[in-house]
Amino acid sequence: MNGLLVGRSAELSKLVRVLESAADGTAGVALVGGDAGIGKTRLVGELVAEARERGFHVMVGQCAELGDALPYLPLADALRGAEPGVREAVAAHPMLGQLLPGRESGAPSAGLTQQRLFGSLLGLLADVQPVLFVIEDLHWADRSTRDLLVFLSRMLQSERVCVAGTYRTDDLHRRHPLRAVLAELKRLPSVTNVELGPLESGEMSDYVTTLGQVDAQELGLIVSRAEGNPFYAEELFAAMSEGDSLPDGLASLLLSRVEVLSEAGQRVLRAAAVAGRRVEDDLLREVAGLPLAEFEEAVREIVSRGLLKVQGHGYAFRHALLQEAVYTDLLPGERTRLHADFARLLTSPAELAHHHLAGHDLAGALAASAQAGREAERLGAPAEAHNHYDQALGLWDRVEGAAGLAGESRVALAFRSAVAAADSGDNHRAVHRLRALPSTSEVEERLAYYLFETNDPPGAIAAAERAVESAEDEPSLARALATQARTLLWTPRHHEVEPLTARALETARACGAVDAEVGALLTLASYVEQRGDVARAHSLVESASARETGDLAMDLRARFHHARIHYEQGLLAQAAEVADDGIKLAVHTGLNWSTYGTDLRFLRLLIHYVAGEWDAAEAVAAGFGARVGTLSEAILSSFALFIEVGRGLPAVEARLGWLRPFWHDPLATYMSRGMAAEHALWNGDPAAALDHAHAAMATLDEGESGTLRLAAVSLWAMAELGTTEGADDLLARARFAATRGPTGDGGHLGPEGQAWALRVEADWHRLYGRLDVELWRKVVAAFDFGFVYEVARARWRLAEALLAAGEREAAQQEWSLAKEAAGRLRAAPLEAALLEFGRRARFGGGQAEGGLTAREVEVLRLVAEGLTNKEIAGRLFIAQKTVSVHVSNILAKLEVSTRTQAAAAARAHDLL
Repeated sequence: MNGLLVGRSAELSKLVRVLESAADGTAGVALVGGDAGIGKTRLVGELVAEARERGFHVMVGQCAELGDALPYLPLADALRGAEPGVREAVAAHPMLGQLLPGRESGAPSAGLTQQRLFGSLLGLLADVQPVLFVIEDLHWADRSTRDLLVFLSRMLQSERVCVAGTYRTDDLHRRHPLRAVLAELKRLPSVTNVELGPLESGEMSDYVTTLGQVDAQELGLIVSRAEGNPFYAEELFAAMSEGDSLPDGLASLLLSRVEVLSEAGQRVLRAAAVAGRRVEDDLLREVAGLPLAEFEEAVREIVSRGLLKVQGHGYAFRHALLQEAVYTDLLPGERTRLHADFARLLTSPAELAHHHLAGHDLAGALAASAQAGREAERLGAPAEAHNHYDQALGLWDRVEGAAGLAGESRVALAFRSAVAAADSGDNHRAVHRLRALPSTSEVEERLAYYLFETNDPPGAIAAAERAVESAEDEPSLARALATQARTLLWTPRHHEVEPLTARALETARACGAVDAEVGALLTLASYVEQRGDVARAHSLVESASARETGDLAMDLRARFHHARIHYEQGLLAQAAEVADDGIKLAVHTGLNWSTYGTDLRFLRLLIHYVAGEWDAAEAVAAGFGARVGTLSEAILSSFALFIEVGRGLPAVEARLGWLRPFWHDPLATYMSRGMAAEHALWNGDPAAALDHAHAAMATLDEGESGTLRLAAVSLWAMAELGTTEGADDLLARARFAATRGPTGDGGHLGPEGQAWALRVEADWHRLYGRLDVELWRKVVAAFDFGFVYEVARARWRLAEALLAAGEREAAQQEWSLAKEAAGRLRAAPLEAALLEFGRRARFGGGQAEGGLTAREVEVLRLVAEGLTNKEIAGRLFIAQKTVSVHVSNILAKLEVSTRTQAAAAARAHDLL
């Protein structure tokens, strides 16, 4: 029974707006909450129908009462029931295929398995967009599904994807795990929350009349008893239509409808209730224990009364409340026996663990829990794996022969549980569990690794030393030595790194421990790079990149560092090639959003940025969402500021607004406030620029190379303010970073670092009124390893110095080169500054023909490319109407009447 949608037009409109935004390229998430029976599924059903009418693919998955037992159940459900086009697209994402029946994946049981799965789903949604993905009954969601929902809510930005989820508000007790997730999601701008309350009396009357004929007295009774709950109203209507009495309370009402069934019908329904919300036909027939004809007649009776509905090859309760009422009414012994019957027939380890435990078969529950944990690892659900292992460990002392049932020792299972906890993001729990285990090399090596990740260097070093001392075989020793070297890299004991890695490499190569070999190579490469031996660092990282470890995190880490070293040495073409290879691997394995996947992408953005490939840089930056909610997202987002500030895009202010709450973090502050300083300078606010630069510099340790760029920006701001206070201290700090490095005993600067060191010197002299031509020539030459933008900015200052020295022709030549580069980059702030400088210097062409502004020149270039006003607006991130005004001004100033004539005039005056 399902009446027309009544009284929910406002709520449906909110959901449809999210769908419309998704259709227009702004992804969104809708969360629909309300009490059981209030109409959440009915409302989302209307959204599904609307989505299909608009040409959306639709995926619908449902969570089950088994909680954390079955990871990714709604995703697997959605994929199984997906449209043919979606199912075909899944073939390109093998990590998702493992969730489908009859398919398995050879994916490694590492923490990255979950990241690969998440990335693969993101790729699938992008492939089949526009798409609506519905997750029903989130209050029953497993931990990995909750994590997946958060991931999608944060990562989906410009895809044509709408995610909708439903949850029961009356089930969310104070410690319910979904409460914290909902609180986090509701703060995101991409998330729309819809709360369904009871229907008003008039709305309820309208709704009941859609169910069938009812007289005024019966209508009044149903409306008063239903208390605004549509499902309760439906059950009251059904009971009244069948001539039944109306007991108090919804549960009693539901059971009264069950009690009119035949004995066989009640037997089948009780068995179905133990299975859960849904059950397959053959499984239900076996557990019910009835002859086939009697079973089919009983099912027909249940379906005809609207208690079960046919779904696929089985049956589902019409509403979860009915299943809960029938299950709760079972006698304890009856419930235990039915669970045992299901356990006898099922094969899924997670379901077996659930039914064995409910059936009081502790030995079966332990064996199934251990196997379910291993299966969850394979699926990339470390949180569920940890829970299953912990459940097995909790039963250990109550079962004879536990080790044989679990397939491994208690210590081995506890170690698995700790690693799974770390893979799910809970390093502190992993550390706690590992410390409770007997000390072995394997335990101490992982303990050292996790302590290092939680920023406890002394603890990490001590654990690594114990791992080395207790190693009983060569692979364990190789891994322990590699980890020990890593823990010492940034400490006063860094001089021990080289002998430790040499020993680790020798041991790893002797026993074939490729992961330990690659880890040691990367640590040694970082060490020798800091010592200034760049050629050796190149060789070491190249060797590491050539080895396939079977550990995707290690393989991506090797490619990232290989590309990074090329980049930092100014070898941009080589850096681009290696970074592209790493990104290709990340995309292919679904790890585009993993730590090193994102690191590779922002490194690729920087390579594009430095090489002057600003359109490509802007395209990469578009994938770094501005609407951030976590620290890692904020840091990634801040890299987009390089291109947005450089081009003077309107998106800068909005992005900085989202980043501002994260300015308590050193890295987020360094990245975003450093760029905010340049943005303030371009917008005529040197005081704000100086504040931003000082705040960013305060996050750096003495000797860090990042000091150099910030010092140059600070000196620029001070020159604009006309103050020299603190300038000498800035110079001293920059010189220390250039000569001594972060360890204080010497370091190595690549071409860019050396160029910034020269820039600081030149800006310091400029602040004191000394425009040193030769020094600025050195700055230009230093940045000319390929840094197009900084060469142009340095030429601006060189032109200024040459003009002051009376070398007007040379000054104009440098100015022309700078202006040409700024125009090619569409670096509007720099171009405007150069035009203003040219105007004051009275250089020919200091102002464009006809007095065009920098923005008008920018628009004119795009007009000449043949772009429409709409396309220009999209390229420049401005309103289409604003473009129209600019085009009108251009035509007027150039005294032409058509866009074609304007383009010709631009070419004639060398404006393109």
